[in-house]
Parts: sequence; structure tokens; C-alpha cells
Amino acid sequence: MKKVSSPICLFAPLLAFLGAWAFFLFAYPYHLMRREQLTLFLFDGEFIRQTYRGTGWLAQFLSDFLEQFFCLPVLGSLIVALLLTGIGVVVYRIAQHFMGRWPSLAVATLFFAWSFLRETGNLYITRYTLVALGYLSLVLLALQFRKTWQKALAAALLLGAGVWTLGTPYHQYYGKVWGVPQLNYERVIGLDIETSRENWDKVIRLSKPDLHMVEASYCCNLAHAMKGDLGEALFNYSQKNTATLLFGVSTENSIFTNTLAGEAWFQLGDMTVAEQSAITSLQASPKHNGARFIRRLARINLISGQEAAAQKYLNMLSKTLFYGKWARSMMPCNQDETTRAELAAASANLARNDFIHRSTQPRRILLNLLEANPENNPARTYLLCYDLMNYDLDAFMEEYAPRMLSGHIFKEAVLIWLSQNGQLSREIFAQYGIDNSLTDRMDRFFRNPDLFRNTYWFYYMDAMMRANNE
Repeated sequence: MKKVSSPICLFAPLLAFLGAWAFFLFAYPYHLMRREQLTLFLFDGEFIRQTYRGTGWLAQFLSDFLEQFFCLPVLGSLIVALLLTGIGVVVYRIAQHFMGRWPSLAVATLFFAWSFLRETGNLYITRYTLVALGYLSLVLLALQFRKTWQKALAAALLLGAGVWTLGTPYHQYYGKVWGVPQLNYERVIGLDIETSRENWDKVIRLSKPDLHMVEASYCCNLAHAMKGDLGEALFNYSQKNTATLLFGVSTENSIFTNTLAGEAWFQLGDMTVAEQSAITSLQASPKHNGARFIRRLARINLISGQEAAAQKYLNMLSKTLFYGKWARSMMPCNQDETTRAELAAASANLARNDFIHRSTQPRRILLNLLEANPENNPARTYLLCYDLMNYDLDAFMEEYAPRMLSGHIFKEAVLIWLSQNGQLSREIFAQYGIDNSLTDRMDRFFRNPDLFRNTYWFYYMDAMMRANNE
């Protein structure tokens, strides 16, 4: 008589699948999108032959193939949920050879939970979930033989084949034995991804409430600068001196920090540091490639007028599933009027007086960018904010002109400088657009500073008080 499956044995996998799918779709979507950005799969015979060979070739091939779909949240979370549910089902079938239904279900649940938590690791790659599922499937296949010696021989042969095709299920960096969801870090990853996509409104929404993380403030600062209102918003969330304004690029930084560092420099117009960021991140990525970095390098070279170098990157991307159309449209011979206008506008910000520099010289770079294009308002905004966050009011006043940029923090800084230099007169106030409402507000600030935490006055006073106490 045919054995009928218990309802719980049908309901449990469905519940596990739906739970995993909903978690990675709604609570953890950027985790998978970031994994896709660090992957590059080309539909090219030579690339496939050169890349997928040696021990573990099949697992690496399948992992890279699947991860390219992670840019689509619904499909990416669906793939991960299917893999995790598959592990639970296979473990249940294996355990049933040695124990009863309920103990088998408990063991399968533990394996599912373990695999799920591993998937939430920051640098985890899909390859290790595939490898775990592959080895477990080989064990289950070996157990289908009836005689003990047949099972042992089949297990030895299948696992031997598994070592060749699947490789190791563990890597000290990317396949750690344990993981745990980090929801705050997930939001920071989201800020990074939306910043790279130039979705400035979404960056600002994701940063609320303030995460009190340097990376979150960095992304929010860039979003407001690109929208033209950083002079109003700068102190509406936490700041850590210039550390939240510009990042340096260094091999000592994490790949996440180096990748973020290039975003601001790219938008401000310094392609040298932006290129350093992309190349350093490319070299440090888990697979030493990544669609995000290749795409950025293509754009940098197009803006810089290096069409031959750009063509190399565009040719690679043209062989991908989701970036091929964009790459072909960006090729010099295929660009439309809108694309050419955007590239010309970005090229106008390039420094004309080149010098050997690094991202550890941010003020000099910003000045160089403004010499090339005085209309580069994002660079001017960053220069003014950099001086203010360094408490260098003299340098700020040298570069500030009230008709160039608006923002209450700029006027607040001017008022401090004027009071320090004994230039408090109506005529000078008029030159800088300072009216009675601002001076009255400053009087209220001194009576109760805590009510004005979003002002430059509070930021400057707090720094001076800390300096006096040291």
C-alpha cells in the first residue's frame, strides 16, 4: 500500500519557504542586491571556459549564474528561499533513514535554520548554500541503495565527484559556519546601493530615523548635496566632523568603505579618486570582479574621454543579462543626444590642472575642481561644509558668497565669524543676507542651546567646549 505523506511534512516546507522568501524580500532585500553587485557572469564561451575550471567549478558556475538575478528582489529572494527549503527537505529525507518522523523534522528544522542564518552573513556568497545542498543530495542518493556495501561504495564515489564539482562548503571569509541578521547594517547597505543608483530621495528616506553610523550620514550628506539643500539639512542628523563628509580610499579600508568613498568623488567630479575606489574595490571583492565596479569604470573612462578603455568595460557588460542593453547604449557609436549631454556635463567638472593626489587631500582636490568649473555647486557645497566641520571659519569665509549657495548653516557660520571679528553692523548683515530673525534666533540659542541642536552654532559651541576641557 502506498505510504501517504503526513500533512505536517507538506506544511512545514511550505511554511519554511514562505518565511525565507518574505524575510529576504521585505526585511533583507539589499543584502542580496549587494551580492549581485559583487558578481559578474558573462554569456561568453571563453569567459566560462577560463573562469569555471578546477575543483568546485560547477558550484561556482551555478552560484554566479543565480546571483546575477539578485538585482530583482522578488526573484532573488525566491531563489534563496528555494535553496534553503531544499536543504531542509533533503535533510528530512536523510534523517528518515535513521529515525522517526518527528525527530527527522527537528533535525531538518535545525539544518534549515543553520543554513538560513549563514545566508544572512555580510560577505556570504550563494556558492556555499549550493555546496551544502549538493553534498546533502549526494548523501541522500547514496542512501537509496539497499545493501550496506552498495551505500558505502556509492557514497565514496558520489562524494568524490562532489569534491571535484562542488569544492569545499567552507571559506574563512565568505562561507563562515554561522551568521546572524544585522538589520541596521542592512539599511546601511541599502543606502549604499541607492546612492550608487543616484536615487537621492530614497537615500534620504532610508536614513530616517538617523542610524548614527558614519556611512549613513555620508550617504545622506551626498544625497542632500546633489539635491542642493545640504546647507539646510547638514545638522538634522548625526555628524562626525569631516569623517561623515568624505572618505579616503585605502587598501586598509574594507571593500564597503572603499566602494562608498568613490560615490562622493564621482559625483563631485574627481575621476582619479573615483577610479582608485573602483579598482581597489574590484581587487578586494570576493571574486575579484563585480558588475557595479565594471560599470563605474566604464562611466569614468567615458567622462574622462578614454573611449578605448571604456570600450573594454562596455564590451564585457554587453555580454551580461541585465547590463547588456545599457552597455550597448553607452558605446560611443550608439550614444543618443541625452547620453552625450550627460557625459559632456560631467566632463565639464574634470580638473584642468592635474596633480598627483590622493583622497587624503580632500580640500586641495575640491579647490582644484572649483578652479576647473566654478559652477560646480556640489563641489562648492562640500568645500564649505568641509571648512565648517573643521571649524575653519577663516577658510570658509574666503570661499563663501551668499549668492552662490543658500542654507541656514552657512549664515549661522557667517554670524559667528562676524561676531569674532567685531563686524556686527546692519550694512555687513545686509551683504550676507542676515536679517533680524536670524540674530534674534541666535539670542534664543544662547539662552537654551539644546533647542537648537540642528544649527552650526550648537556644533561649533560643542566643539569649543570639548577643546577647552581637554
